[in-house]
Amino acid sequence: MKILERVQKIPGGLMIVPLFIGAIINTFFPQIIKIGGFTESLGAVGFPTLIAAYLFCVGTKMTLKGTPVMLKKGFSIMFAKVGIASAIALAIATLFNGDLWGLSALAILAAMNDTNGGLFIALTSSMGDENDTGSYVVQSIETGPFLTMLVLAGAGLANIPFLAMISVIIPIILGAILGNLDKDIRAFCSKHQDVLVPFFGFALGNTINLKSVVSAGWSGILLGVATVLITGIVCMIADRLTGGTGIAGVAASGTAGNAVATPKAVALADPTFAAIAPIATLQVAAAVIVSVILTPLLTTLVYKRQKKKEQELKLAESEIATAD
Repeated sequence: MKILERVQKIPGGLMIVPLFIGAIINTFFPQIIKIGGFTESLGAVGFPTLIAAYLFCVGTKMTLKGTPVMLKKGFSIMFAKVGIASAIALAIATLFNGDLWGLSALAILAAMNDTNGGLFIALTSSMGDENDTGSYVVQSIETGPFLTMLVLAGAGLANIPFLAMISVIIPIILGAILGNLDKDIRAFCSKHQDVLVPFFGFALGNTINLKSVVSAGWSGILLGVATVLITGIVCMIADRLTGGTGIAGVAASGTAGNAVATPKAVALADPTFAAIAPIATLQVAAAVIVSVILTPLLTTLVYKRQKKKEQELKLAESEIATAD
């Protein structure tokens, strides 16, 4: 039936197709998965374990020689993404009394601050290189609500989850240590890491309710489109300015699924946000789904343009060599 071949023709298909299957099941038939045991572990329950295993495999590809490049790329993309998100959110809070077209500064920060790590890793693994994928070590700092809390309310109101941040990085570090100690481990993990992609894509889908898009209305869809286009362009520029191809920058434009919990977390830290937290949550959920569709498309576009440039450069060099 050539199912795999057809799935792979879709941009980011190895993750997106299982993700949407998981989202459909979670939205309309949630009890199919939630029966306990190994079956339930294939859903949202197993997502942390699956992504941890994948991050370990990614870590094995990090060499001591390549680490400075990964850190440089990661910090440039992170600062670009958080910087533009903060600038837009603070501008709306100041100039529009915290509401523009139904979007609050809280919703914008939650959606734009937090990179979809699983989507980023899947896209950079298939279209980028190990430096692109490894740059998520730095970008994992965005994980969770603490950066949003810092921007909105300052360090005094934020309960910064340092252990949560460290827990994301540890599997990568362990993989890097073993990968540098034994090249066979690096080769083994590099060869088989893509096997995990459909599984954590399906598990991530089991955390998404497609009805959220309808509930959030056009404002949530607008937030998703704005997040991908604005942060994608800014991060792509930052990536290229630091010597990258722009692929990692664009791949970082998606909104993480865990960002949906950010509005509620902020409201718990500062009750003044309690009134807008429910609609902000729905808008961020819509942005997650929209970005899952648009981020792979934009990344694929940049990837194809990059490949075309490389082919043109090789052709020009070949013509020059022939002429000489």
